[in-house]
Amino acid sequence: MDRFTRWTVVVLLVVLTALTAEPYVARWLYSAEQPRPVTPAAELGAGERAAIELFQKVSPSVVHVFAEAATSFAPAEGGGRSASGTGFVWDAAGHIVTNNHVVENARRVRIRFSSGEIVDAEVVGLAPDNDLAVLAPGRVSTPPPPLAVGSSTGLKVGQSVYAIGNPFGLDQTLTTGIVSALQRQLPTDGGAELTDVIQTDAAINPGNSGGPLLDSSGRLIGVNTAIFSPSGASAGIGFAIPVDTVNRIVPELIRTGRAPTPGIGIVVGDEAVAARLGIAGLVVVRTQPGSPAERAGLRGIDEATGSLGDIIVAAEGRPVRRLQDLRRVMTSVGIGGSMTLVVERNGRRFEVQVIVRDVASGRR
Repeated sequence: MDRFTRWTVVVLLVVLTALTAEPYVARWLYSAEQPRPVTPAAELGAGERAAIELFQKVSPSVVHVFAEAATSFAPAEGGGRSASGTGFVWDAAGHIVTNNHVVENARRVRIRFSSGEIVDAEVVGLAPDNDLAVLAPGRVSTPPPPLAVGSSTGLKVGQSVYAIGNPFGLDQTLTTGIVSALQRQLPTDGGAELTDVIQTDAAINPGNSGGPLLDSSGRLIGVNTAIFSPSGASAGIGFAIPVDTVNRIVPELIRTGRAPTPGIGIVVGDEAVAARLGIAGLVVVRTQPGSPAERAGLRGIDEATGSLGDIIVAAEGRPVRRLQDLRRVMTSVGIGGSMTLVVERNGRRFEVQVIVRDVASGRR
């Protein structure tokens, strides 16, 4: 072996040795055997600061609701005999608003405040058709303040929203998103249909029910009530009862324990089917015996022939295309008020006067 070859071999061995030893040498020289110095944080963004301030301000007024079912067969959010949901402080008297389906059929309801204090609560009123309930908690050491109330009338698709609740029993969870859509319709356990429902992509899961949906000012704009999810977990499609509905129903529940429901005693046809048939209005399927609609002469579908009955096309001068259109008018007229309907029958249109009644009470 000549001299050049020997030197080449030596150099290669040295390089190979250095490469092999490098990780061990690096660990010996650079190992952090003492706590590392903290790198100063950059200033939080305006959006982050706003979300932090909102949570700190609002979260003390959001509570955890536990409802023990009267029987093992009673429905309970999350399964089992104990339902877990969310609620929030409504007024200076300490009333708590939550969903009807959280406390329905409960033999005992308890509330845990953000402070950790747990008290029993009494159900003051239930509104199954609106999926709302009001609770009166027992004595609280330091009652939190009520939430500020906003309006759902001026909401815009795309604006930021915040949800605080107890998903899967995890207390005081904040999720964020936007208003995804407005004026959705949502069936309730009471057999009615919520109108003008807010759709959001803020994560809402079992346990969030009854919790507040807030705008960027920390004002209540809705009550989280349901999700659409094949898996049962958040799929980015959540629904909230609009605060304008809440602000109308809750005072009635506090005052009387029930919420009057304006109606005229009709069953209407499927709106999607009517639209496919080119019908611009509400198809009256049948009228309830003794109801204001029956007394006003409205007719449903002829069961013998299957021929179409009356179609409501306007109420108080406003077009009626969907059930929520009629409900808005009935709400504005008020129980006991008279409402003018434009009805189409056999291609002819005419007006009828109908009295709005409280259909929740069973009165006709």
